[in-house]
Amino acid sequence: MKSIYYLLFLLLGTSFTLFGQTLDDTFSQKKMQKDLKVFKNIREEANSGLYTYRSKQEIDSIYDWAFEEIKNLNTYRDFYNLIAYLTDYEGSLHNSTYLADAIQANTIKETEGYFPIPLKVIEGNLVVNSKAFDIPLGAEIVSINEHPMEELIKATGMYYTTDGYNETGRWMGLDMSFSRYYRYYYGKSDDFTVVYKGIGQNNKKQAVVKSVGFEEYLQNDSQRHSKEIDEIRYDDLDDVKEYTFNKIDSSTAILTIHTFSLDDKIYEKYLDSVFTDLKEHKYENLIIDIRNNGGGSKPNDMLTVAYLADTPQKEVAEAWISFTNGMPYWKYFYLDIPFYQRPIARVKFKKYMKNEVPIVKNGRRYYRDIEIYEPRENRFEGQVYLLISPAVASAASLFAALVKSNTKAIVIGEETSGGYYEHNGSFAVYYKLPKSKLYTNFSIANLTQDVKELDSQPFGRGVMPDIEVTQSLEDFLENRDTQMEFTLKIIEENKHSLKINREKIKK
Repeated sequence: MKSIYYLLFLLLGTSFTLFGQTLDDTFSQKKMQKDLKVFKNIREEANSGLYTYRSKQEIDSIYDWAFEEIKNLNTYRDFYNLIAYLTDYEGSLHNSTYLADAIQANTIKETEGYFPIPLKVIEGNLVVNSKAFDIPLGAEIVSINEHPMEELIKATGMYYTTDGYNETGRWMGLDMSFSRYYRYYYGKSDDFTVVYKGIGQNNKKQAVVKSVGFEEYLQNDSQRHSKEIDEIRYDDLDDVKEYTFNKIDSSTAILTIHTFSLDDKIYEKYLDSVFTDLKEHKYENLIIDIRNNGGGSKPNDMLTVAYLADTPQKEVAEAWISFTNGMPYWKYFYLDIPFYQRPIARVKFKKYMKNEVPIVKNGRRYYRDIEIYEPRENRFEGQVYLLISPAVASAASLFAALVKSNTKAIVIGEETSGGYYEHNGSFAVYYKLPKSKLYTNFSIANLTQDVKELDSQPFGRGVMPDIEVTQSLEDFLENRDTQMEFTLKIIEENKHSLKINREKIKK
């Protein structure tokens, strides 16, 4: 009986300790070394994209540095930031690292320590995105607690992963989560000394702002100035249509697609009705707006391409995974199921992989024949204008890449965070590190997209626009939709031309 009470005491004591854990607690270097070794082994054996943008020498070197760096680390937050940096270094937007459940639960309960003011990156600068504070809307942040703006953007940007060497996608992450990222990287502060410059001013001013808790930071963000124009990027799509179709006049229409996570049967019927309407009424211009589209699943991206291209299309030229015999390091593979079901899940997973990725050669498993999508009879034959942004990722950036490569569309906006030539995607997996309980996830399929090599498309970059159009500070202050207004202006200017001069527009 005494032993039972002792066991209960240990269990309760453990639960209380776990419950009280915070991001800033000390964390032993021995545990860091253990988890870093597990993390490295998992990436090397299971992550097919590990060497896409980094050479083996670079990967080996960064891990040599990381093991040495542990000697300088003391807290859980230190270790989380090390793993987050390694996660980002690989160059895949499908990479993520998450806090342990107990740490995350306590972090969102914090009642102080967070930077209170919503910020946004405009023309490469961090600017104030709220009218609710003494620092005016649009003021440029010079430094926060003596951390200069350039450092702030680089340091906090690592939490928002992008494909390859893309940087603009990180800016969108800062727009959404700067306060949270600041807390992760620098820790909590009672207050913040902000050096800033007013609009059109060169002289610097200083203000001290008191910190807020996690919930208040979220509340402040929900009242940001730019919400009316960018809320789709943040909010669930339950209360808005996932795709819309609007006619501007008798020759121009706009098809907006916020996501490719759709019921493909319903979406296909919708697309068919839209493009039948466009063809019957002989529309000349179609604007396709995917600026808030973070991806989704096939066949929705390819169904849309089939209504734009006049040649057969396939999603990828090649797809493979880097292991051949079951999921590596299954011991750490995370599944939200009871432990006694794990052996069954392992067998099912192995069988599934053999069926879906059956071709084994050169130490890899390759997917079966990749489906080809034929052009639809009622495809659009007028001029397409595709609007893109840093929010475009995964299946949406693949769609944008195919449209740019294989159609005559004019692409307008900003570089996507998803890659043009290839990316890791299709099959997301999660692992849980044994000591820190950090979760890390990535997609195991390496996908080479079926696109042409273009001079305008450097390797390792997102889909580049034919015409780069970014929101100016003036447009930000007025909440103007810069890219849409620019596109409509182009269309209006070319309405009376017999044939649009694409090269002139791109210049």
